[in-house]
Amino acid sequence: MKSKRLGIAMALSALGLLMATGASAAPNNIKCQMTFTLSGWSVIYKTAHGAGTVTCDNGQSMKVHLDAKGGGLTVGKYKLTDGHAEFSHVTDISQILGTYATASAHAGVVHSGHVAAMTKGRVSMKLSGDGEGWDIGAGLSGFTIHKAK
Repeated sequence: MKSKRLGIAMALSALGLLMATGASAAPNNIKCQMTFTLSGWSVIYKTAHGAGTVTCDNGQSMKVHLDAKGGGLTVGKYKLTDGHAEFSHVTDISQILGTYATASAHAGVVHSGHVAAMTKGRVSMKLSGDGEGWDIGAGLSGFTIHKAK
């Protein structure tokens, strides 16, 4: 009976050690931000290209290339010159790379502004920007971030 209790106690101790190790090995989220420029046009089909820099509070940084493509009922021409983005649920800068999905409605003339929230799996991105041009419409888009070469 004593050996059975000793075996159960050892198993519970091992389980507790595994749980503590797993909890301490859980990665911590980091804060990453991106500054960028983006310009494009739309006539039913929307396309834009740009460049930026991502920096994280853990010291990581990366130059990036941006592509936005999508469709819907849109028309316009625009250039965002002061774009900013914040990422959430990131544990390494490489997680910001890829295609984010968004649905948007927008309108702007001359000094245009844009705000959007996008997701890619667990990672989310909020972006905003000021610029010039005009655009109006609603559509579905993919916003892709590539590592610059």
